[in-house]
Amino acid sequence: MPIYWEKALRYLLQLDENQLRELVNARATWRAFTEAAREAKQVKGSMVWKSAGGRTYLLRKSATGTQKSLGPRSAETEAMHASFQQRKLRAQERLKAIKRRLEEQRKLNRLYRVGRTPNIVVRILAALEAAGLADKFMVVGTHAIYAYETAAGVLADPGALATRDLDLLFDARQRLAFASTLKKGDTASLIGVLQKADPSFRVMRDQLQTAVNDDGFEVDVIRRTAVDGDPHPMPMSDDEDDFWAVQVDQGEKIASARKFEHLVVSANGEMATMRTVHPLDFIRLKRELAAKRGRDPQKAPKDRLQAQVVQQIWDQYLAAMDPGSSPG
Repeated sequence: MPIYWEKALRYLLQLDENQLRELVNARATWRAFTEAAREAKQVKGSMVWKSAGGRTYLLRKSATGTQKSLGPRSAETEAMHASFQQRKLRAQERLKAIKRRLEEQRKLNRLYRVGRTPNIVVRILAALEAAGLADKFMVVGTHAIYAYETAAGVLADPGALATRDLDLLFDARQRLAFASTLKKGDTASLIGVLQKADPSFRVMRDQLQTAVNDDGFEVDVIRRTAVDGDPHPMPMSDDEDDFWAVQVDQGEKIASARKFEHLVVSANGEMATMRTVHPLDFIRLKRELAAKRGRDPQKAPKDRLQAQVVQQIWDQYLAAMDPGSSPG
């Protein structure tokens, strides 16, 4: 390994006191926002009274327009209606207030340079969350390091982070839930969800697993090797312009790895939750990849560098936060 890499591996830049303070505040604000958003989602839609056949019924209308009768008008359904209206009002007011606080925190994040996750990555994660699809994907590869360094309150060696593509591992085991959720949303395709983050994203015609935007940033959708009746090839929707997830050798190992979830902050202060693999599994998988016969000789050194950088983050910062894990 080149000597300059050896020096980099011994160096993690810790955020200063002001940055660490704002990172703590950002985490607290983000937790409050996600909880408020969850509460607001529970009372999404409406409850209305409707007359039919000489009787009045309470209907629950979903955000997508489907209706369900909750029964004829009675003391019980009137109480149900009143309770729903109160919960909905409280949830909306709380979410509105926390969104104002979130914007204030975004400005502070930017002022103090709390984060450096690429803006487009955070916006993609936010778009997946808004579409209800975030739990169907994991960020794998280089960008996972942003979650680890944010959790540790450090900045990792820039050489380990240089990349212009984001790998999203689709959990093929959730393909039916994914399709159902996608159909309930306001866009019928995965590429449509990404276009919420950046309208210029388009799936490449000669690489259907890859979308690229006008800045040349790429998003790859990958999956495990087909097993247990997985459809193959696997289009992500019925839209002919959508992604087709591509199989990767390590897909099953990644999908079955321990999970790690943490806030990430972009250079402009925006926040999102990143779901990825546990740092120890990242280290193991990167070392396996670097040692794999036939691995591109230009990529293997970076695999080793990333494994060692994350090992340093783990040893110096994260291991104490997760005493149940061992470095084996």
